[in-house]
Amino acid sequence: MVSADQATDGYSAVFFMEEGRIARQMRATEFGAFLDGYVGLSDLAETDVKAVLIELGGDLLVRSLVFFRIWFDDEGRADTSWNIPIEALAKEGAKGPDMGAGPIRLVCRSQCPDPKYANELWDPDMTPGNNHFLAIRKAVESNTLRFQKVEPVEEEIPVLKAKEEPAKEKDDDSQSPADRARLAQLIREQRLRIKTLQSVHRDSLADLQREHRNEMQSLRSEMAELEQKYERQRLTSEQLKKRLSERNEQYLSIQEQIGNVDEEKKRDDANVGAELVLLREQLERKQRELEMRDEKIVSLEEENQELRHREPPENSILDHLRKQSVFLVAYHAGVGHVTLPFEDIDTYFNNPVAYAADRCGMNEPAYREWLEHYENPVCRHTDENGDPCAEPIMRVSQPTEFRPGVDDRCEQHQS
Repeated sequence: MVSADQATDGYSAVFFMEEGRIARQMRATEFGAFLDGYVGLSDLAETDVKAVLIELGGDLLVRSLVFFRIWFDDEGRADTSWNIPIEALAKEGAKGPDMGAGPIRLVCRSQCPDPKYANELWDPDMTPGNNHFLAIRKAVESNTLRFQKVEPVEEEIPVLKAKEEPAKEKDDDSQSPADRARLAQLIREQRLRIKTLQSVHRDSLADLQREHRNEMQSLRSEMAELEQKYERQRLTSEQLKKRLSERNEQYLSIQEQIGNVDEEKKRDDANVGAELVLLREQLERKQRELEMRDEKIVSLEEENQELRHREPPENSILDHLRKQSVFLVAYHAGVGHVTLPFEDIDTYFNNPVAYAADRCGMNEPAYREWLEHYENPVCRHTDENGDPCAEPIMRVSQPTEFRPGVDDRCEQHQS
């Protein structure tokens, strides 16, 4: 739990960052209420928030910063499993930039005293125009949270005055250590900038890799569909070839029988001719039926195309929707709120799940498998008797990150 000590030794606050600016400020005690689950933030539902713990001195100057991440669930409540000791890390941070009271204690991903928490932290941006340290310093100076500044007590201490010339010599000697201190501080800031830039590069590379995995998964799905289509066409072609071969064999057999006919067979030519005529009529009838079916298919396709582009009836609900430029909004897990243009309304209502899967870049079976896990995150392993394990597991919130057979299994059945 985060605590805020408002005694003379300082204060604590938590800032939520968004695109280089302070999106929300709160005292540490208020943030502790979020961690305890007493209150929630609906506008942060299903959001990975970048936050900063700021520890101030009684003079309201920054003493330490901890850049950490925290996840808010679909109800806007803080992740109950979040247990990063940010206060303890703040006391162990390495030296950072000077924010008015000397070098601060800084804790971030590239500068973490305990490596096991590094993945739960993030690196600040120090580029001009988007400097997080500058934004935090301005927010602290504005004192929106109304911390009470503790004025330092000046004590009159007798000082022995030395001669003027030795004093000047001491001032000249003290310049060199001051310059070295400033140079050391500049070097630390430049090293921190280099570390943060490297971290930003790693994050960008990770995003590119994630996009690549999503594209590869989409291409694999398309490839699987093409392979299925090709397999169906191949089977159809083989069946047609088999039928054609049988017909050729029948035709050759008939020709062979005709070549070996005798006088008795000749007397039956009339019957054979009649049968051939009947077969030709049947064949012609089948051919006409096929032509009529093709014409009917073409007519139905034209009718379907016409229905798709036909204007809705006047004074109907769809006509009002189109005239008023009203958009329907649907919600699906993994996609969020989806705005339905007028042209996509029929497609959506024909198969909402397939529409949502397409918006996720997945096929419908994979999306349904993830949706079943998302709605009921339990182990799907079944024993020899067919009884499911049903052990509660961690829910995977993003459908593209779901791995069937791994993320829907408990630790025991994953191995």
